[in-house]
Amino acid sequence: MAATESLEIETLTEFATDVIQRSGEEALKYYGKGKGRIKFDEALVTEAELHMNKFFSDQLHSRFPQHRIFVNNQEEKDYTHGQKRYLWIYDALDGVANFQAGIPLWGISLAVLENFWPVYGAIYLPATGDLFQAVAGQKAYWGSRQIQVSPQEDINDESLLLTFSRFHRYYRPTFPGKIRSLGCTAAHICYVAMGRAEAAVIANESYQGLAAAQIIVKAAGGQIHQMDGTPFYLNEYLDGQRITDHLLVAGPGAYDQIRGFLQQTS
Repeated sequence: MAATESLEIETLTEFATDVIQRSGEEALKYYGKGKGRIKFDEALVTEAELHMNKFFSDQLHSRFPQHRIFVNNQEEKDYTHGQKRYLWIYDALDGVANFQAGIPLWGISLAVLENFWPVYGAIYLPATGDLFQAVAGQKAYWGSRQIQVSPQEDINDESLLLTFSRFHRYYRPTFPGKIRSLGCTAAHICYVAMGRAEAAVIANESYQGLAAAQIIVKAAGGQIHQMDGTPFYLNEYLDGQRITDHLLVAGPGAYDQIRGFLQQTS
């Protein structure tokens, strides 16, 4: 393969699906082993994340030595040539409180960009075995099944809104359906992508945490919005700054309805 040629998408996706599932096997060695007498075992989570980041880096550079891995304060933001055009975004653990406590809803995210254009995203929930993935601009899948956001036009008492843990500090909701916080943003977005939830409100996220999820939900027909209705551009956060704005993940036509049920507190 010439240095100036793009890799075939099958080559990238085969590697990605293999490495994210093997990352899950590594994570399961630490899963649920937090110290029982403390609410959150930060030492365990740190050890697990360091191990998984090294595992992914070793696997990537063994297969693709010139590919790059996203880091906060990303210095190189210009177009590149050859294999260096590929940038991988790896989020070792989303839902760390669940992970250390032995609650099965936590995940690993992996995305690849080619000269900063999204190519592919995957989210794997090792404790449940659920794999969500999408090639940018194509279809989204849960395992081998194609998924799409909910086609439901009217929000009712059977609708589901997923939120972050301190949601009620910021909103007085009149949402007629169920409101739940499951403790894992990646899973929340995947559940919107597969139509299990009508929408998700997310907060205090990172570029790593949303890179794969945005590809998947877009491929499923959904979108990530700013709460005021303006577009959300994830690449504005390539420098690694936290995404402090609240965001709403929903299918087409659902944003206005759901936002109308969410009155912000003063």
